Amino acid sequence: MSKLTETQTLILSRASQQDDRIALPLPDRLRGGAANKVIVPLIRKGFLDEVEADIRKGEPTWRKTGDGHGTTLVITDAGLAAIGVETETPQTDPAQPKPRAGTKQAMLIEMLEAPDGATIAEIAKATNWQSHTIRGAISGTLKKRLGLTIISEKIADRGRVYRIAS
Repeated sequence: MSKLTETQTLILSRASQQDDRIALPLPDRLRGGAANKVIVPLIRKGFLDEVEADIRKGEPTWRKTGDGHGTTLVITDAGLAAIGVETETPQTDPAQPKPRAGTKQAMLIEMLEAPDGATIAEIAKATNWQSHTIRGAISGTLKKRLGLTIISEKIADRGRVYRIAS
């Protein structure tokens, strides 16, 4: 069992009691650097997950992303286990982020789900993103955050093609 501070235990306990598992708002005394020192280790240990906040629903935000969106903090099953809360039968994880329809991320996923997949150049043309942004979205958002399996293969007339494994 991981050693948690009193404040970390409080944050995880509050989140475990919420239907949406959101760990915000933080205790009033936690601001700025102090909040980072408490929250970042919880994220690294996998006890909290940063997911895109639905601001239209009024979800609180942990931080703003560079594209004008915000993220919120959600307790994971590992976080529940760390404070001794047993999870019920395995279901879809509410902490698992889902892309919003009509976004460039959703467009990227749709292109990668196509049977022929997509190249970096094709994705760049469709999303108007630079190639490093596309590679970052594939490795960070799609693989790590959404847990998708991305495969790539070199095709003679197209170059490197990326697809989501079925």
